Amino acid sequence: MLAGAAVAWFAVAASGQAIFLLYILMLYGVTLFTGDYGAWSRMMPRGLVDGDIAGNAATIAHVLIAAVVTASGALQLIPAIRTRYRVFHRWNGRVYLATVTVASLTGLWMVWNRSQLGGIVQHSAMTINAVLILVAATLVLRHALARRMEAHRRWALRLFMLASGVWFFRVGLMFWIAVNGGPVGFDPTTFRGPALDILTFLQYLLPLALLEIYFRARESDSRAVRLSTAGMLMVMTLAMGLGIGMATIGMWLPNL
Repeated sequence: MLAGAAVAWFAVAASGQAIFLLYILMLYGVTLFTGDYGAWSRMMPRGLVDGDIAGNAATIAHVLIAAVVTASGALQLIPAIRTRYRVFHRWNGRVYLATVTVASLTGLWMVWNRSQLGGIVQHSAMTINAVLILVAATLVLRHALARRMEAHRRWALRLFMLASGVWFFRVGLMFWIAVNGGPVGFDPTTFRGPALDILTFLQYLLPLALLEIYFRARESDSRAVRLSTAGMLMVMTLAMGLGIGMATIGMWLPNL
């Protein structure tokens, strides 16, 4: 049951990220190549700024690389690909580590130089997320080179959770709105409020905590621990599925 719950969680998460990937490619990728730069600013405050070549380059790189991160991260965790196509797994892993590093660095620049939404608490939380991504990516590479494969696998899973923080934020936000019947605890215009301050930390701390609980449950000899962890995973999967559905209907599809 524990293994099945973990597979179900990943299947739902990967499906939701595939929808998010399509959204990135269709909105930002297509509009970039068709020259509709205004679409970037409509969806992202100060998306592309006239005359700011370096800033625009960082923004474009961050968004388009995010698409690569979203696709390659999920592929790295599929056991069949990892065991049957080892060469692809290794090269895809190199791409993933490189792109997640660039995405984190450009994301840091955007948070402190381009973002007009949120406040110091949210910006600080996102900065911590980016730093943790860089640390996790370093440890993934270090353990792989040293052939410590179990440690490598665990840090790869932690990196996936951390690198998916932005996606978790969107899913969590739409889940919160769905449960409360509207934007409770924050101002939807300025994106400020305690609900979003907390969510910006939870976007990576909650998935990390869930992963660590899973690690310990898998190693436990207690049937009760395994079953309770499986139940928790299924509840979180249902909540995530609701958030994905709401984000797809209310956030992603309307803007394509």
